[in-house]
Amino acid sequence: MRRKKTMTKVIYVINPNSLAAVTQRLDQALEAMRSPNGPLIRCITLEDGPPGVQTQQDVDRAAYLVGAQIVACEQEARSQGDVAAAFVLACFSDSGLFHARERTRAPVFGIAESGFLTAMSRGLKVGVISILSSSIPRHLRYFASMMVTGRLAGDLAIGMGVEALESNAGACERLVETGRQLIEKHGADVLLLGCAGMTPFREPLERELAVPVVDPTIAAVAMALGTI
Repeated sequence: MRRKKTMTKVIYVINPNSLAAVTQRLDQALEAMRSPNGPLIRCITLEDGPPGVQTQQDVDRAAYLVGAQIVACEQEARSQGDVAAAFVLACFSDSGLFHARERTRAPVFGIAESGFLTAMSRGLKVGVISILSSSIPRHLRYFASMMVTGRLAGDLAIGMGVEALESNAGACERLVETGRQLIEKHGADVLLLGCAGMTPFREPLERELAVPVVDPTIAAVAMALGTI
């Protein structure tokens, strides 16, 4: 008698920008969370997305595309006899989060929401390191909607876009400098990286500043694993 194929659960981590290098970094960072008997963690790039989600226009554009991508992922999983068990939106603007939750019955995790909730479990005051100053008002609106501003020490930018982060020139130094300001001037006792592209800098930043540093994508995938 032929055995029925066991469905594999898949967590799809969607990078809402079109930079494949960011997706590759995420894939590498999540390698330690994969296990032979656990769900697959599949990182994909939103190829039609903006090169960086840095403005409200970028957020709105990516939001629509994310919904369509989730439908495509579910179709892909079914065609292979698997199940799309959860989705992670790997952008700190949580682009399309609420739209995505309307398009699927699977749980959907935004990295900003998951990251802030995780950071609150590691310290009293959360310092957020953003890429550009123009991102901060958008973050503050979102934190207000989450009703967590009482736990926010501050949100400071390093003044580098997503593409500049990829070149890595001076990025770690700026992250350290900005993190130190959040700790010494704003009272942060835990730091939250405000961009999925900052993933490679979490460990050196934590070593240098001696406070917990939360990578929001890892936090979101951890929640997805715990949920499914």
